[in-house]
Amino acid sequence: MKCVINKVIAAGMLAIGLSSCSDFLEENSQMGLTENQIYSDIQYVESNLIGIYNNMRDWTRTDERAWFLMTGTDEIQRGALQMKDGGENACLDNYDANLNSMTTRIKDQWNARYPVVTAAAKIIRALDADDVKPGTKEAELLGEACFIRGFMDLELASYWGEIPLIDLNKVAETGYGRQSLTKTWEFVISDLEKAARYAPENNDPGRATSGAGYALLGKAYMAAPVETGLRDFVKAAECFEKVMSMGYSLVNYSDLFDYRTPNSVESIYEFQFNNTPNQNKIEFQIGSRVAQNWWGDGCYFAGYDHVVVTEYAYSAVEEGGIWENGDLRRQEAIRYDFSYNGETPNLDCVSWADLGEDHDELKPHIKKYEDFRTDQHTDNGFNNMWNSGKNIPLLRYADVLLSYAECLNELNRPGEAVEIVNQVRSRAWGFQLPGDKKWHPMGQEEFRTRILDERMRELIGENWRRFDLIRTGKFVNYVKARNKWAKRSGTIDSHNLRYPIPNAEIEQNEDITPADQNAGYR
Repeated sequence: MKCVINKVIAAGMLAIGLSSCSDFLEENSQMGLTENQIYSDIQYVESNLIGIYNNMRDWTRTDERAWFLMTGTDEIQRGALQMKDGGENACLDNYDANLNSMTTRIKDQWNARYPVVTAAAKIIRALDADDVKPGTKEAELLGEACFIRGFMDLELASYWGEIPLIDLNKVAETGYGRQSLTKTWEFVISDLEKAARYAPENNDPGRATSGAGYALLGKAYMAAPVETGLRDFVKAAECFEKVMSMGYSLVNYSDLFDYRTPNSVESIYEFQFNNTPNQNKIEFQIGSRVAQNWWGDGCYFAGYDHVVVTEYAYSAVEEGGIWENGDLRRQEAIRYDFSYNGETPNLDCVSWADLGEDHDELKPHIKKYEDFRTDQHTDNGFNNMWNSGKNIPLLRYADVLLSYAECLNELNRPGEAVEIVNQVRSRAWGFQLPGDKKWHPMGQEEFRTRILDERMRELIGENWRRFDLIRTGKFVNYVKARNKWAKRSGTIDSHNLRYPIPNAEIEQNEDITPADQNAGYR
């Protein structure tokens, strides 16, 4: 089959082999083991699985790919210099005609996920059987592979809609065409059910647990499009209750983003990074360009403004934003102060950019991923924010609590819902929540509005905002009102709930035709 997915699979499997399984795969290459031999040996399966995890991390949460899904929302937008010349650099926030099937970064995100999906699918094909016994090594590896495929497909389904589903036992039947929305979400839910059922309760950092499976499964039940008949707040709540019984707890908010305290008791799943060789490079992309021009790459919060925080997301309540007095998350999550070793920069060093009133290099930036280990004033020798290597969270307990509260509200249990939210808010005030900051039972619609603000305060910059706005039906209205560039262009509409299917996929996949393109795109 002439299929971009297949070509990406081949490249992805090669990369997995070369970069992740070291001695084992070098030996396999020399010995010429067949696929059946590899997938019938549980040690080989586990080595391959570790490689898939590494590629999921490297291909979806590193460098430019780490910020892509943050942008174009009411929480984060692209920096002004990135927007200046329009075109592809600007289309992710302008939502104009340059956002189309030829957009490189859209294709890049699509192509980054399918080799991971298919590599996981090979393990699933080898291990999934009617007589799988929970607690065995085979079952645990199956659960982990299902977590990987389920998570990747959850992202693909959320942002592209109907997608090709890689079930290697059914390829002859389904081909590589887009499946219906219902089949797509059934497939995601089925994988995550197996992840929850079979993945181990405890695992090495960066590998899935049953808690991670239940957390993502709950999110899938909340996000499944209503028309599929699969959205189910009762089942979602049950998933979150499972997680809540597993011993996770909230920690000091500052500890969540301290490189000295990774994988805390709040962490359910973190992408594992370090300063070398597995740096995430994210600060290089999202730090301040003025800081870079003023002090150079050795300033740990320098970067290139690929994303900045929207005014709504960084402003106080009295200024039309989200932040309340005393909320400790504000200063921990967002950088407002750009002084460095007693010196404060100004815009003189970037005046060449000629951005007029749009200069935002010294406006608030995401702070969570700043890594002081890279700073020129340490003895570490990295001296370049390119080497930023903090872990990047995917799932943590506060998110589970807020999601559970949302379910309770939808199930007409408002008193319980606000009590759960207050647990998270208490941590935001140092575990001593003032009386005037406590939530009290409110109407269902008011809660829906306020919980989205609370999720922004808690999870800003953690890649959940687009997902949240799409599943709650707020995407177009909120982005158009709060994202500076989308508001200015005025072109965002309902078809932008999805990204376009990459043209390269349509041209080379015989099971996807131009008629399969998402509505509104060319």
